[in-house]
Amino acid sequence: MLMRRMTASKFQAIGQSMVLAFLSTASFAANGPANGTNIFSPASTPARMVTHLSVFVLVITGIIFVVVLALLVYSLIKFRERGGDANREPAQVYGSTQIELAWTIIPILIVVVLFLATARVIHAVQDAPQPPGAIEVTVIGHQYWWEFRYPKLGVVTANELHIPVSDPANSNPTFLTLLSADTDHSFWVPELAGKTDLIPGHPNRMWVDPERTGIFLGQCAQYCGVQHAKMLLRVSVDSPEDFAAWVREQQQPAVQDTSVETGRRVFERNACMNCHAVGGTPANGRFGPDLTHLMTRATIASGAAKNTPENLRLWVQNPSAIKPGSLMPAMQLNDADLDAVVSYMETLR
Repeated sequence: MLMRRMTASKFQAIGQSMVLAFLSTASFAANGPANGTNIFSPASTPARMVTHLSVFVLVITGIIFVVVLALLVYSLIKFRERGGDANREPAQVYGSTQIELAWTIIPILIVVVLFLATARVIHAVQDAPQPPGAIEVTVIGHQYWWEFRYPKLGVVTANELHIPVSDPANSNPTFLTLLSADTDHSFWVPELAGKTDLIPGHPNRMWVDPERTGIFLGQCAQYCGVQHAKMLLRVSVDSPEDFAAWVREQQQPAVQDTSVETGRRVFERNACMNCHAVGGTPANGRFGPDLTHLMTRATIASGAAKNTPENLRLWVQNPSAIKPGSLMPAMQLNDADLDAVVSYMETLR
């Protein structure tokens, strides 16, 4: 009985997460103009290869379905019971070498073709050489947010990945090294690439070469806990000029605004600085997202809400109001301190 209740609870949690994922993604997309999550609308070479393979498999399996259905309908009609058949035994067939060879060889050929097509795509995606000058990003999955590090550029950000568009005449892909800080996650931006797992102690790698600028939506595709459904991400594909400007902006230390000095002191004397980093200040935590340029992001809480002063205040005051089960604690600040720290965070651009 206990096992039955545990199993029911597990499936209930998974079901709720799937519903939340749909609702959260819809809300996430509503935060601004963005491409969707349609695998049949690829905007990158790996995604296009996956799409072509998917269509090929669908065509093959569709033909099999039609043939089997046609044979089934033919058999039902041709060999249906007729008047006078009740006392007559049907013709007995004891085997056909030709038919047995056909239903053995044809499925083997189909499996071999599908295997070779899949292996070709896997090899092309996983073993692609990294060209000189390619952008390198280390992606770290946390419960329940994304950390993005650009080791060659000295940039650290969270939840919103910026990469340059790739010139079709001179491909400039971005290579991602995938790590996990806690449990299994899966990085999936359907229109840019197939999903790839982030496994503790086992680095994975993937790459994308976006063909157009814009915002591409994705999320964690591996159940990783109660807030898996709201572990969303945005990929901003920028023009080379916009990406260079973004990098220069992110390389700067945090803005020092004396008008919010009270809020900065509240931030630093509470547990905030133990979890979060703010460049150019004593805050150097690594358990939560880097906040140095927080207000340059369109969303907070890994895409669960728009990055507005009202949502930011609610997030600091009571994270569970936006993301139930979030590992960020409620700081229990009084109204004056809460207003001061939110005003300080609003200057982090």
